[in-house]
Amino acid sequence: MRELTDFDEMYQELIIDHYKNPRNKSKLSKFTDEVKSHNPFCGDEIELQLDIKNNVIESISVSGRGCAISQSSGSLLGETIIGKTVIEARKDNESMRSLLKDENLNDEELDSLSDSSAIEGVKKFPVRIKCALLSWSALTDILSKY
Repeated sequence: MRELTDFDEMYQELIIDHYKNPRNKSKLSKFTDEVKSHNPFCGDEIELQLDIKNNVIESISVSGRGCAISQSSGSLLGETIIGKTVIEARKDNESMRSLLKDENLNDEELDSLSDSSAIEGVKKFPVRIKCALLSWSALTDILSKY
């Protein structure tokens, strides 16, 4: 079995922290868009609420239940896209999908994903990729209207 590197451990800690202490979990009292998504294979659920004004994501709520990967990925998504334009959020969404398909990202794309790139290790476990992309798929549904 391969030994964990310092980076692997740092990313594992980040994922666990976002699972135990999810960010942007409180439901929004005012929002422009909402979508609920679930993974029928494992039962993970995500509810994504966005308040988009002038094509900027002003506030976000990501709540749900499920495995550490799906829930931490949702929390990371919230921190990644809040304050960004719809176009920037679309690019981040595409970058996350590319990252998990083991496609190379340039430095700008990686920087834009910020801590969300910690989910990259999931690509070693193809069955877990759907868990990691659950909230990002919900984001796709919302952004398709803009």
